[in-house]
Amino acid sequence: MRIVWSAGDPHGIGPEIILKSFLKLERSGHSFLVAGSFSVMDFYREALDLPVKLELVDEASWIKKGNDAWSGVLPVLSVAEPDTIIPGTISAAAGRIAMESIYAAADLCREGVCEALVTAPIHKEAISLAGYTESGHTGFLGRLFDIPSPTMMFFDPVLNLKVALATIHESLERVPALIRKMDLDMFLQALAQSLVIDFGITYPRIALLGLNPHASDGGVMGCEEQEIIRPCIDRLSARMKIDGPFPADGFFGAEKYKNYDIVVAMYHDQGLLPFKVLAFDTGVNVTLGLPIVRTSPDHGTGFDISGKGIASERSFHEATLLAIKIARNRNKTLRTL
Repeated sequence: MRIVWSAGDPHGIGPEIILKSFLKLERSGHSFLVAGSFSVMDFYREALDLPVKLELVDEASWIKKGNDAWSGVLPVLSVAEPDTIIPGTISAAAGRIAMESIYAAADLCREGVCEALVTAPIHKEAISLAGYTESGHTGFLGRLFDIPSPTMMFFDPVLNLKVALATIHESLERVPALIRKMDLDMFLQALAQSLVIDFGITYPRIALLGLNPHASDGGVMGCEEQEIIRPCIDRLSARMKIDGPFPADGFFGAEKYKNYDIVVAMYHDQGLLPFKVLAFDTGVNVTLGLPIVRTSPDHGTGFDISGKGIASERSFHEATLLAIKIARNRNKTLRTL
């Protein structure tokens, strides 16, 4: 299987965790390609004394050699080269290279050259300085593939915990209106389908969290549960296993997530705060609803430790393993159609 890694921000820990992950995966039988900057990858390889053999390639030469030829060698497709490399610093040039790397990697998946994309972290301020308006990977990939609302989901392989977000990078004051405006029925049906196809779960069990504290306590602290979330559950319960709305604090505190295949949070921190407390080192970010497979580590650029050789590659490694699993599941589904 061919996997492309976008290298992330050149000044962050992305190159380091890619190199360390490759050392674990180089004999896995899969083929890996880095879309980014050869000089950046070589800079961190040398600075951190990592025993990885790099090779500068173009798309044609990588394809021509075949998977077996790249065993033990990490090919790098250079999309842009920086004038300077300064770990831990924010720059427009670094943001531009990070985004061009994603674009090139996504294009390889679009063309069928690669079967999955795993993205290293980007820095939101750096990409803003570079002129991009997206707040992260999810929105950028959604625009590239003309998908208005891809789903952000998080998965931890240790706890087998999955958390999806109904709204993503939105201010809290906008969330209630967005929940009212969105087609929650369609969102949940698409989520269930993704669990069937991507994760091989025949009958997904879905838990919905309430929007308000204590899921509004019967309308005492809000009405979204009674007016939107509960009616949605009633409409869908005849066709799928779906329960809620649950108070978020008690739900995670009592470990009720163990009874479900996925938990749906209404807004970013409601889902990600407990998820990162439980699974900070091993969590994986998955974008559902795209025509390509995309995963990423569940952490940021780590500017404070960039270039020091102490970044953990575990989340990126898990993201790669999950991307391979999802790609296999999708291929299996296509063969049965």
